[in-house]
Amino acid sequence: MPRNRLPPWHEEFVLPNRRAILIRPIRPEDAAPLQGMFGMLGPAEIRGGFSGGQEILEDATAAQLARPDPKTELVLVGAEPLPPGEAMIAGLARARIVPGTRQAEYAILLGNYVAGLGLGRHLMQKLVKWSRGRYLDRLYGDTPDSNAPMLELAASMGFRPSLEAGVPPGLTRLVLDLDRA
Repeated sequence: MPRNRLPPWHEEFVLPNRRAILIRPIRPEDAAPLQGMFGMLGPAEIRGGFSGGQEILEDATAAQLARPDPKTELVLVGAEPLPPGEAMIAGLARARIVPGTRQAEYAILLGNYVAGLGLGRHLMQKLVKWSRGRYLDRLYGDTPDSNAPMLELAASMGFRPSLEAGVPPGLTRLVLDLDRA
């Protein structure tokens, strides 16, 4: 009897508009579609978590992002259910362990055509699960003060704003303590 199981970290996610999205780990072949995704975003949607604040994703940056270190980083894409390299990418989520700590920094980027449809929450849940599986103490990320939907989403998932030094102006650091209580 054939098994209809997807590999680890793969999941079909159906948006409320009935569009199917395959959530899966990023692949090296996804570098070009990532650049295409960035080309469709406006300046307000792009922040330093993936591109250093640039409005275009350089070839080297895209290639590096598409080849995460599996020991310290998880990068997931929400893409059309097509082969890597052919699928249009709708969302990108990354959690990366901060060297020498028991913390991970996250970043999530969604295309405006899927924003508000639950994909961001689902990707965030995956990042939290991965971080807990690594027995980390804390997951954090910086979100623009103007991104009310992300601030509300994070609060609903137990993240709290933190007034740490070193957070650039205009951003709010959101922190989730990953205790196992």
